[in-house]
Amino acid sequence: MRRVGIALSITALLAVAACSSSTSTSSKPETDPTFGPSVPASSAAATSASPAPAFTAAASTAPAGAADLPGVPAVTGATDLTKQPGVAKGTGPAPTLLVTRDLIVGTGAEVKATSTVGIRYVGTLYTDGTVFDTSWTQPAASGAPAGTATFPLSGVVPGFGQGLVGMKIGGRRELVIPPALGYGAQGSGPIPANSTIVFVVDMLATT
Repeated sequence: MRRVGIALSITALLAVAACSSSTSTSSKPETDPTFGPSVPASSAAATSASPAPAFTAAASTAPAGAADLPGVPAVTGATDLTKQPGVAKGTGPAPTLLVTRDLIVGTGAEVKATSTVGIRYVGTLYTDGTVFDTSWTQPAASGAPAGTATFPLSGVVPGFGQGLVGMKIGGRRELVIPPALGYGAQGSGPIPANSTIVFVVDMLATT
């Protein structure tokens, strides 16, 4: 069994289902810390049934970098898919529910909860904008574009999986994930306990 784990966060995202799956399409060994446990399995099962995101906004026409939704950090280079976007620190209290914002609305196939996806991503801490993981600097395997991470959504922490459902290929989405849907009270690697985390994700493929 292998896990995706380009750097440090998505490895932890995959851990929820890694123990029960032997068909992962990931390319990193099991010792990669990024997709390590986020929340105990029992907690993950409970949070996976959480309500839908607090709100989801199609904001592809919003000014790049504008923090135009409560609790959503500003993104620089928001509509330039050729470069890693920059993510500012959050302002005000962190959201307690999952929040998503479409920076670019894709036009291709739509992601489902059962999909395996190919993405580029950058993950940051809400508190100060520190980048704890990015796929952008990593080479890709099997002919995929550089920086591509490939994994099943059934194997990620609840907030990440829920946040990508409904995306379409060609889109870019910002996710703000509260601790209860992320790494919980124990944290993971460079992610402190009880952290709200932010991802900007580009959807490259879904099956």
